[in-house]
Amino acid sequence: MNQKQITIPYHLRSNDKLSDTEQTLVAKAREAAEKAYAPYSGFHVGAAVLLSNGEIVSGSNQENAAYPSGICAERTTLFYANAQYPDASVEALAIIAIHGGEVVPSISPCGACRQVMVEVSYRYNKSYKVILAGKDKSVVLEDNRMLLPFTFSGDDLK
Repeated sequence: MNQKQITIPYHLRSNDKLSDTEQTLVAKAREAAEKAYAPYSGFHVGAAVLLSNGEIVSGSNQENAAYPSGICAERTTLFYANAQYPDASVEALAIIAIHGGEVVPSISPCGACRQVMVEVSYRYNKSYKVILAGKDKSVVLEDNRMLLPFTFSGDDLK
């Protein structure tokens, strides 16, 4: 068997070492997380995107007693951004989670959100930065596609 290996490049940064733009995105994501509707899990997630037109759009997870009728913060944010600003590409996305009133260590998007994140790259033909924000440190990926190295794309439907 010919074994291969995938390497995912990322940076682990103290939150105070994030750029001003990155810190703004994290703050907007946190504001969104505080507004999440998560009465069942108590796990509040927020996301914020910086668009190429300079707009910042944020959103939060929305739970529903009839699982899986809810939606994650990442998809809420990306779908809203694409609906409101269809010509503006995503430049960066920040994600943060709060549980028990405290910011948790960096979390990673679910598989459905990763697929949507990659689809956004296909739509605009460019990758974007992802900040997985935690209480003290953040994981920063320069290329969102690294979160889903084996993607399913429109080409697979042909």
